[in-house]
Amino acid sequence: MANGSEQANLGIASQDCGIVQFDGWDDAMARFEADLAPRLGGQLPTKVGDTTYQDGKLVIRIAPRRLWLLCDGPPPAIDIDPELGCMLALGEGRVRLRLSGQNIKHVLERCVVVDWDSLQEGEGVQVGFHRVPVLLLRTGPFECDLFAPRSFARSLVEWISEVEIGCRHTGP
Repeated sequence: MANGSEQANLGIASQDCGIVQFDGWDDAMARFEADLAPRLGGQLPTKVGDTTYQDGKLVIRIAPRRLWLLCDGPPPAIDIDPELGCMLALGEGRVRLRLSGQNIKHVLERCVVVDWDSLQEGEGVQVGFHRVPVLLLRTGPFECDLFAPRSFARSLVEWISEVEIGCRHTGP
């Protein structure tokens, strides 16, 4: 294994992302999902952390009754029956941070509690960066997206960059 100084730098890119949160009412969850699935273009993920792609959009189940729709552009307009659940646009308040690099595992291990090796590509997990909830979505062997509150993103980038510099100097 290469030492820290020989590893590639971690790339961090910030971009806006359309995010819509869908919550189903406990007593109407089956009907909510049956109604929502065709509106999003296909099957919904069944387990917390799982994802499905629908017409270029990613759907992730972040809690038993909560789903997020993630899209690069503006999210589609979807009407939700208030008897079944609700929806909330989160895109204005959150930003997507794309991290990539050979030492991503070692950097993340120093920032959050996450088992990178057991997190499959396309799988997400809620983590806490300095007690701030962030959705971590593994997108490749050496890549992930972090969906963080917009007001926290700059601090998060600075923190990750400092940790990454430390990893290069001390090794994994």
